Amino acid sequence: MEAATAPEVAVGSKLKVKEVSPADAEPPQASPGQGADSPTPQLLPPIEEHPKIWLPRALRQTYIRKVGDTVNLLIPFQGKPKPQAIWTHDGCALDTSRVSVRNGERDSILFIREAQRADSGRYQLRVQLGGLEATATIDILVIERPGPPQSIKLVDVWGFNATLEWTPPQDTGNTALLGYTVQKADTKSGLWFTVLEHYHRTSCIVSDLIIGNSYAFRVFAENQCGLSETAPITTDLAHIQKAATVYKIKGFAQRDFSEAPKFTQPLADCTTVTGYNTQLFCCVRASPRPKIIWLKNKMDIQGNPKYRALTHLGICSLEIRKPGPFDGGIYTCKAVNPLGEASVDCRVDVKVPN
Repeated sequence: MEAATAPEVAVGSKLKVKEVSPADAEPPQASPGQGADSPTPQLLPPIEEHPKIWLPRALRQTYIRKVGDTVNLLIPFQGKPKPQAIWTHDGCALDTSRVSVRNGERDSILFIREAQRADSGRYQLRVQLGGLEATATIDILVIERPGPPQSIKLVDVWGFNATLEWTPPQDTGNTALLGYTVQKADTKSGLWFTVLEHYHRTSCIVSDLIIGNSYAFRVFAENQCGLSETAPITTDLAHIQKAATVYKIKGFAQRDFSEAPKFTQPLADCTTVTGYNTQLFCCVRASPRPKIIWLKNKMDIQGNPKYRALTHLGICSLEIRKPGPFDGGIYTCKAVNPLGEASVDCRVDVKVPN
């Protein structure tokens, strides 16, 4: 069998080299650019696994924590031999007084005991092996409750409504606002009740207020952490007063009920017997109230004790007391007022019994 003239590579990672005798051995010759005192170059171990980072799904979007929370991120990676893991914060080296890192064979852990808003930013993990490198980026956002709105003002009050305006807070808590919460309190009870939640504008109208009550209002700002710890309160109170009722009287023409006397029921002729009382009746209508005058044979009989005249609600009556033969004749009832006069007649016969 002939000896191999060059090294042979076996299957796998092992390297087989041909044996030589001491006589055949020759000292190595230095290259033209390498002196006798030059250091011997060191060979790097072969790369068996390329570097790669396995970023958890939860860290592929912004990682949000509240102020004071713990940040503990474990990032698995691969690479053989063990690669070098390097963390940076916004392109700069980590602040080791606040952030600690532990690198293992297969993972790297980033730990912050109590997160602060200054810890927010972009963190990058670089895994290096030889000339190869893998990177992963994690966005961390540390948030807290927002500050209160800067001011609130009662703009107008009408009917059962009040208009409010306020200005946004200076500090939103390092994240976007979700809206505002508006509350009211009447001075009688002093209890606060929510009227609007997750409201996005900086002005609103509060309705359905109760007549006779006075109200104060306050507004909280809200973000992902919750409501602001305090809220500004309106300095002016909204007084809900009862509106004065104005009655408008419709104009109409006054009806004139004045009229001259008019008899609606005339006197009736009658025959009586001597010694028996007799009454005469008639009805009259007039406005103003008329004066009633009784006549016998065109002679005024008022004041004569033999006769008694009565008038009530337009009914006129004349009583002839125990008439005699000379009491017969023509009796007249006359009604007189400023608009005119009217009269009715009747005949009265007095008979002597046989």
